[in-house]
Amino acid sequence: MPGSILGTAVRRVEDPALLTGEASFVDDLPLDSALELVFVRSPIAHARIRDIDIEAAVAMPGVVAVYTARNLELPPYEGLMVVNDKCVRMPLAAEKVRFVGDTVAAVVAHTRQEALDGAEAVVVEYDELPAVIDPEAALLPDAPLQFEELGTNRAAGTRPRPADDPLAGAEVVVRGRFENQRIAVLPMEGNAIAVVPGSESDDYDVTVYVSTQMPHGTATRASSAFELPSERVRVVAPNVGGAFGGKPGLAPEHVVVIAAARRLQRPAKWIETRSENLVAMPHGRGQVQYVELGCTRDGTITGLRCRIIGDAGAYAGFGGALALGPTRMMAQGVYRIPKIEFHAVVALTNTTPMGAFRGAGRPEAAAMLERIIDMAADELDIDPAELRRRNFIQPTEFPYTTLMRTKYDSGDYDRALTEALRIAGYEELRAEQAARRARGDRQQLGIGVSAYVEVTAGGGGGEYASVGIDTEGVATIHVGTSAHGQGHATAFSMIVADRLGLPLERVRFVQSDTASVPRGSGTGGSRSLQLGGTAVWHATDAVFERARELAAELLEANPDDIVLTDDGRLGVAGVPASGLEWPRVARAATDTGAPLVATYDFVQEGATFPFGAHVAVVAVDTETGRVEPMQHVAVDDCGRILNPLLVTGQQHGGIAQGIAQALWEQYVYDEDGNPLTSTLADYAMPSAAELPSFVATNTETPSPLNELGAKGIGESGTIGSTPAVQNAVIDALSHLGVRHIDLPCTPERVWRTIEAARAGTLPESWREPPPVFAAEGAEGAGTEAAAAHVDI
Repeated sequence: MPGSILGTAVRRVEDPALLTGEASFVDDLPLDSALELVFVRSPIAHARIRDIDIEAAVAMPGVVAVYTARNLELPPYEGLMVVNDKCVRMPLAAEKVRFVGDTVAAVVAHTRQEALDGAEAVVVEYDELPAVIDPEAALLPDAPLQFEELGTNRAAGTRPRPADDPLAGAEVVVRGRFENQRIAVLPMEGNAIAVVPGSESDDYDVTVYVSTQMPHGTATRASSAFELPSERVRVVAPNVGGAFGGKPGLAPEHVVVIAAARRLQRPAKWIETRSENLVAMPHGRGQVQYVELGCTRDGTITGLRCRIIGDAGAYAGFGGALALGPTRMMAQGVYRIPKIEFHAVVALTNTTPMGAFRGAGRPEAAAMLERIIDMAADELDIDPAELRRRNFIQPTEFPYTTLMRTKYDSGDYDRALTEALRIAGYEELRAEQAARRARGDRQQLGIGVSAYVEVTAGGGGGEYASVGIDTEGVATIHVGTSAHGQGHATAFSMIVADRLGLPLERVRFVQSDTASVPRGSGTGGSRSLQLGGTAVWHATDAVFERARELAAELLEANPDDIVLTDDGRLGVAGVPASGLEWPRVARAATDTGAPLVATYDFVQEGATFPFGAHVAVVAVDTETGRVEPMQHVAVDDCGRILNPLLVTGQQHGGIAQGIAQALWEQYVYDEDGNPLTSTLADYAMPSAAELPSFVATNTETPSPLNELGAKGIGESGTIGSTPAVQNAVIDALSHLGVRHIDLPCTPERVWRTIEAARAGTLPESWREPPPVFAAEGAEGAGTEAAAAHVDI
């Protein structure tokens, strides 16, 4: 048996095509005479549509058609998830626009420039309405209503009725109001779609090429929207230039492009511009969090109360559900907490709709929990790492069911934290920090710690794979996941190559085409290796077992005696000369009328729960407020590691995005709902020059839920890094009396905080949550008896 390549650093097989420009993206497809679409978007955040005059646009050179809600009848856009079916979106706005960027009309022309000229000629008359941008303000009784028929801007909410106060009996209660700011997803490639209509004589009524994470889900929603049999819709995802949760399926613009192509019976495409992407692709994060933590004076956590406002944006889609779903699910984090009260409200605002962004609800949970833990450590005068240790769920307690009814599969939280502190040189850093404070240095050192657990493959679920070997001895994998940069081709090929003794170059990988792969759930929530990879593992094992039977017949041996030889042949144990090459075995299978192919649908019992610990080190300039990241250590545990090179790549990308949220990125509107950060000249996305080198390493705690022992890694970096960096910035200034700075910790925000601290005018960041929580069943601000309340 040859040595296993699993667990070794294997270079990505996907990269040569990407690096040499051979890879094909949607905009590269050679679609002859494809029409181009350009959307007319609302420049106003909230208005009634009085009239849309398309006459001049229709007469423009090259314009083929101009569509509005009046002449292109389309069903309501449902997207990935609808929180409230009374406030769904139409693909083209019919009566009202609800955010700057809302689609009002679509111009179809022979060229993009002609479509742009036609869009300029569309005249829309609006009756402007008051806008509400802040989700807390949206919940007030006098706020402008987004959907009058709903009668409120509260799209959804929880109604907990706790048996007792979670803060009762606490010796100390710390409180914090945190803003987890709205950020743009910003993949390198924006949304992109090309549609080829078919006819009754064709195999498909429509073929859709789209930049998406979930081709099969997109096909399902397209067939539903246009009332087509599912087998008559083909969806293909070519190479995808990033997604980060922003491309889960059918976008509203996609529906319009499909409808236009089918009506005109011409290929048609739409490629989102960067400026469109910043105003139209759903944004991420966007929560206001009121958190109260009760402790004893020795640092034992006694209870937690969370009151969360999730900003849904203009329509109650997937993003609005995150506060109710993943944030609630992960509210307990890595800690033993005996009592938890969790309230969440989803607010409608006149802003870009919210969606998923790398982590989707889990970074928000970790951010609020790790921030309030640091506040408690400061109040109790306990080292923040030590306070975490005192409250960790212990390895012997797994599987562990939290108060949120979340069942953690496995974990060793202290091990990850201990390793992160060791690598960072924690004690030496604290000594250096003390020395700088004693000297009164301008550059103060901050050390931030975070410990987190997150959920991957949420809800369990399943995935499809097939593996086959042809008579040339080439293995082909078909899998229902759909990569957009993660390295699926490498990881899955490693599984097949390892089990069958094949070189990687003898393995083909097929994904992202509903005509070639019969079913699949796509990619999202860091599910691919544990579900898709395990399906590949089972299918490969089935191929191997059948090959053993065929080889046994050919070699006149017992199947139990057939082994994989060191040179990748099938032979009799102890008789090395007897080996058969894979082409010979595959031909034997074909001769029986059943090619050497196996399929498998793997269903996992539940989700898996990766975890880790991060240590961030920053230098804060106390004269300018500038924060410089100095060091970042991440110890992430994603179960058994198949390819450490792929894992490290995912860690690095996630850490970079998490640090960016902590220090720079924020999508901002003015009070009328006009975007102020709608270009990359205004939206502060860092480059590699602004980031330090990362130390990304791992512990390995296998999951018992799949044969690979795998958990997800795609989002861990964003979950652990943001609170670590935020805690580090505040830690650098804690000796001045600073207790909190909201995200992002920009130079101006940090400088103003420093100046306020020096002047003794630091404001309290805590205030009473909006009245909506009282209506939801909250019991007020907490217990006053027998507790020293600390308003932060």
